[in-house]
Amino acid sequence: MMPDTTPRGTAMITRLRLQNFKAWEDSGIVEFGPITAFFGSNSSGKTSFLQSLLLFKQTAESADRGRVFDLGGPSSLTSLGTFRDITYRHNAEHSVGIDIGWHEEKPFEIGHTETRRREPIASSNDLGLSVLVKEIRSFPVVQQVEYTLGDFHFSMSRSRSGRDEYQLDSAEYPFKRVSGRPWPLPSPGKFYSFPDQVRAYYQNAAFLSDLELQFEKLCSRIYYLGPLRQDPERQYIWSGGRPVDVGKRGELAVEALIASQSDGRTNARGFAVRKDGPRRTRLITVEEHVAAWLQELGLISDFAVEAVDDRATLYRVQVKRSPDSASVLLTDVGFGVSQVLPVLVLLAYVPEGSTVLLEQPEIHLHPAVQSGLADVVIEAAKVRNIQVVVESHSEHFLMRLQRRIAEKDVGRGVTIEPDDCRLYFCDTSEGHSVISQLELDLFGNITNWPDDFFGNAFEEVAAMNRAARKRAIGEKSI
Repeated sequence: MMPDTTPRGTAMITRLRLQNFKAWEDSGIVEFGPITAFFGSNSSGKTSFLQSLLLFKQTAESADRGRVFDLGGPSSLTSLGTFRDITYRHNAEHSVGIDIGWHEEKPFEIGHTETRRREPIASSNDLGLSVLVKEIRSFPVVQQVEYTLGDFHFSMSRSRSGRDEYQLDSAEYPFKRVSGRPWPLPSPGKFYSFPDQVRAYYQNAAFLSDLELQFEKLCSRIYYLGPLRQDPERQYIWSGGRPVDVGKRGELAVEALIASQSDGRTNARGFAVRKDGPRRTRLITVEEHVAAWLQELGLISDFAVEAVDDRATLYRVQVKRSPDSASVLLTDVGFGVSQVLPVLVLLAYVPEGSTVLLEQPEIHLHPAVQSGLADVVIEAAKVRNIQVVVESHSEHFLMRLQRRIAEKDVGRGVTIEPDDCRLYFCDTSEGHSVISQLELDLFGNITNWPDDFFGNAFEEVAAMNRAARKRAIGEKSI
C-alpha cells in the first residue's frame, strides 16, 4: 500500500534556554530544528542540553507529585545528584531556570468555559513552558511557572513575602474567582503542574490541565540513547512484550526488532516523486529498514533476526559480512556493528513526531561509518519526521552534514536545506560555558568556524614538518 504523504506540520522542540543550570549561567535561547547537533570541548556544557530534557521527561513520568525535580538514580535516564549539584557553581542563591518551546502538529485551543461561543479564546501550534526553581531551607521550591500559548501567558508565582503562597496571573486572560473568601494557592505539583485548587478557586481555569497534558505529551515523545552501549548476546529471550524504546544502553534493541517483526510494523523509507501527484512513500518493515542502513554504512551484507525454537521465544541475530560469506552471530562480527545497531533501531522504531536524543552515537565507529551516520539522521528527520538531537565529537559526522546541504538532494527524493540543521559549538571562556551557532551557507560552508574546532590540524602538520627537517639536519651532521 502506498500512502499519501502530502506535507504536514511536525511536532518538535523549537527552543531551549538554561539559566544557572549546571555549567550554564545563561545559555541564551538555543533554537532547535529537525536536526540539532552540539559539538565542542569536554566539560563545555553541551551534555547539559540533553540532560535538561531528560530531567523534564523523568519528572513528568514520576509518580511523586510532591517532588519538584526527579533528579534520578542509577537506573534513571539521567542521574543528576542533588539540586545543589545542578545549580550553577553550586550556589544556593541561584535560581535554576529552564525555558522550553515546542510546536504541535495541530493547534491547541482554549475554549470558552462560561458560554457556548464556538470561537476559541486562544489558538496556536506554538507552546512554551518556563520555570524558576530555588533552594529554600535545603529544599527546591518553585518560584514561578509560566505557560505560553502563542501570545498568551499563564503564570503562577510564589509570594514575595517568603510564605509558600502563590498567585495566578495572565495579562491577556482574566481569571475569575469563585464567590467566597479568597484563599492563597498552594505550591505547584512537580515543577510544571498547577495545584488542584486552581480549578476550584477560579471559574475559568479548567484549561490549565490541558496545558499540563500537552507538556506531558511532549515529554512522552522524547527518547534517549546514551554513549555506553550494552555488548551483544548470542541469544535473546523474548517474552512477547513491546518495549517503549531500545533502553538507554541499547539493551532492548533486539527485543524492539522482534516485537516489530511479530506485529508486522512498517514505516517509510524515501519518497517516490511523481510529476502528476503528491509524493508517496515506500513502506518497509523496521527490520528491513535497519538492514538497509547497515548495508549502506558498509558494515554488513545481510542482517536477520531469527527464532530458534518452536514457541518463538528464543532468538538470535545472524549477519553476513559479504554476499559470499557464511552467516555468523552478531557477537562474532566487528564491535562497531553492535554499537551502531541501537542507534539505527531507535531511529526506525520510534513513532513519527518523536524527538530522539543521541549522545555520542559515533563511539567505536570507523570514520567512514561516522560520515554515513549523518545520512541516516537526515533520512530519519526528513522522511520519518523524527527530530534528532545529537551530542557529538565527530568531525566526519559534521562534514557529511555540510556536504549534503551543499548537494541538497540526498537521494530517494530526500532534500535538505541549511534551515533543517541547527549546529552549535560549546566552549569555555574565563570559567564560563559559552555557545555559538554555526552558520551554514547554501554550499554547506561554516561561515563562522571557531578556532581549533576539532583541534589545530595545520599546527600538527607544521610541527611534523619541523621535526622532519630537524631530523634530516641531524642525520647529515653525523
